[in-house]
Amino acid sequence: MKGAQAVVECLKEQGVDTIFGYPGGMILPLYDALRDEKSIRNILTTHEQDAAHAADGYARASGKTGVCIATSGPGATNLVTGIATAFMDSIPMVAITGQVDTKLLGRDAFQEIDIMGITMPVTKQNYKVKDPKKLVATMREAFEIAHSGRPGPVLVDIPRDVFFADVSFALLKKEKKKRQKPDADFLICAAEAADVMLAAKRPLVIAGGGIISAGASREFTHFVEKYHFPVATTLMGIGAIPCSHPQLLGFAGMHGKKAANNAIAAADLIIAVGSRFADRQTGNIDKYTKDTKFIHIDIDPAEIDKNVASAIGLAGDMKTILRLLMKREPQTNLSDWWNTIAGWREEYAYDYSVNRLTLPWALHHVAEVTAGKKFAFATDVGQHQMWSALHLAIDTPRTWLTSGGLGTMGFGLPAAMGAQLYYGSTRRVIHVTGDGSIKMTGSEYYTIARLDLPVISLIVNNTSLGMIRQLQKVNYGERYTACEFDYPMDFVGYAKSFGIPAEEVSSPDGFIDAFDNAMKAKGPYVIVLDIHRSFVEPMTKGGANINEFVDFN
Repeated sequence: MKGAQAVVECLKEQGVDTIFGYPGGMILPLYDALRDEKSIRNILTTHEQDAAHAADGYARASGKTGVCIATSGPGATNLVTGIATAFMDSIPMVAITGQVDTKLLGRDAFQEIDIMGITMPVTKQNYKVKDPKKLVATMREAFEIAHSGRPGPVLVDIPRDVFFADVSFALLKKEKKKRQKPDADFLICAAEAADVMLAAKRPLVIAGGGIISAGASREFTHFVEKYHFPVATTLMGIGAIPCSHPQLLGFAGMHGKKAANNAIAAADLIIAVGSRFADRQTGNIDKYTKDTKFIHIDIDPAEIDKNVASAIGLAGDMKTILRLLMKREPQTNLSDWWNTIAGWREEYAYDYSVNRLTLPWALHHVAEVTAGKKFAFATDVGQHQMWSALHLAIDTPRTWLTSGGLGTMGFGLPAAMGAQLYYGSTRRVIHVTGDGSIKMTGSEYYTIARLDLPVISLIVNNTSLGMIRQLQKVNYGERYTACEFDYPMDFVGYAKSFGIPAEEVSSPDGFIDAFDNAMKAKGPYVIVLDIHRSFVEPMTKGGANINEFVDFN
């Protein structure tokens, strides 16, 4: 068969049922091969960056490897932001790019670009397939690398003539992988970790996104319940343990809940599970680590001791490590520690009583209305993202989709689309965005409308880049620049231009009615929230400890 058909067969072999992309001359042979393939949905997006974000959203929601395709030159370079987003958040993705014919490589042919050199820092691996005989093996290896170990994106660049070349394809016999048993040194290390864990008087567990990647939410919840440990999550770890769980203190970090940040600052032991101790999580690293021991559990050995020196590092399969740690029985009475935490919870409980429309109140209303129902949430990046992390209630893994490591504005809408295509009618996606982010990738409303996907989109309109404005207030003496949208935009008219019903609201009662209408709608729906400019609280001070907060009064 031809190379293009072999790629399609590889996709089918890997269980791929949905791909996202945008055509161009060098990738057209693959599009032609996909034309009659009924088992793979070929989603045409409005931009290649959106294709990458949609594949990312599909992967986050499903746990499978997302797939996006683009042509050479600008098609390939437009994927880069989406690939980097997936790389920073450890999301499995395979990006397939067309390339000029092998005989033209290095001659600056039309739309030739060194996409391998460009993407090398933001992929787990990348390939240029010059030999048709290596095409099938390369495709298989790409999927294996993308989803194994610490997941991440892989790029396969295929010259056009390789798509036309004759290649052989035979179905691969899948062998059952044997789980490796921990060696003696690892068992000794795990036993030491258990000793430290059981001796702690003020332990705290940080739940990171690695728990969700590993599918270990159940084991993690059993672990913290057995030892009655308090839990804080990272931004990527939201959903690893239900938000309604009584031991969860909430999201921690630069804009984390005060009770969670106070507990981290006061802990004598931090057990980080699937978290890389990013700077937005820790604040001042010297103050963060002072007088605190650490146990670091992660799939990637490179993360151990990278940002925080660990008392004990355990690198490997998370389920296996948690099972080993649960072999011991609780020894320490943590009642005094929990009493202290209860005091912080009471002191810093959020007051949702309002006399005007605010996003925290609106998100709290969304959380109440959707409680116990099948919903997922996708956000863009900015103030609305932090408010969403603080005030939504995520009780299920893989239902919180946000750009953490790269902080990519424009991620939310295409990611919501990708997730909705995975969920189908089983779960509805609610997308939260800002008036800045939606201007970047709002054209994907066209695809959402064309496919009649029931995404509910909340556009937060405060006529500014709110987080930039907040940083300029705190760090630049309120010298606001390049952050205000003084020219009005008709977001309702914008949504309606795609055929999507839309409402604009400026009061709590107006939002209640609009959200009720959105819930009743069978297709996509947009609500524009006109809110006053304000600041996300809490916010930790720059260069300070994690529990030292900015006073906006």
